[in-house]
Amino acid sequence: MKIILILIPLLFAMNNTPEKSSDDNEIAILGAGCFWCVEAIFQRVKGVTAVESGYAGGHVQNPTYNEVISGKTGHAEVAHVTFDPSEITYEEILEVFWHTHDPTTLNRQGADVGTQYRSAIFYLNYEQKEIAEKSLKKTDESDLWNDPIVTEITPVSNYSTAEDYHQNYFNNNPNAGYCSVVIAPKLAKFKKDFPHILQESL
Repeated sequence: MKIILILIPLLFAMNNTPEKSSDDNEIAILGAGCFWCVEAIFQRVKGVTAVESGYAGGHVQNPTYNEVISGKTGHAEVAHVTFDPSEITYEEILEVFWHTHDPTTLNRQGADVGTQYRSAIFYLNYEQKEIAEKSLKKTDESDLWNDPIVTEITPVSNYSTAEDYHQNYFNNNPNAGYCSVVIAPKLAKFKKDFPHILQESL
């Protein structure tokens, strides 16, 4: 028993991903295609206090962007979402996740193709695992998507923060081609579908 109690905190320390932030907020780690898109959406969700772009799920520690896009590291581009559970629940975070990307396309979101763009929920504890599995089943049985959901639900491993130039990308580069053509329409749809959880300042 003592060994188990020691190894569990060590696992999260090795992944650089605590179960909760220092102020008791909670964390969700989600892959839904290009992390610029996912970051921009969750920055606008009420109750979300911070979002950073990062990498998770691969076998390489602290990979570079060029290593990740090679497809050889096993990492997915992810958003590390910190949220206040008194304002928004993990279930609600996942509802936004299901609605704002296509979870039925394997290793692909639009023109972005490769395992680094896979749909994935990286859980941090058993409770998140259970919630994610129930949420996937519920969504798969709904009429939200015509095809079966292929999102992987897996424990987080080797999480690391992406390079500085990836952070806050849409807000810093709203007129860039990818931002105008891909991210802006996603944000417009999100604002239309989720006005009840849109941050008041946006």
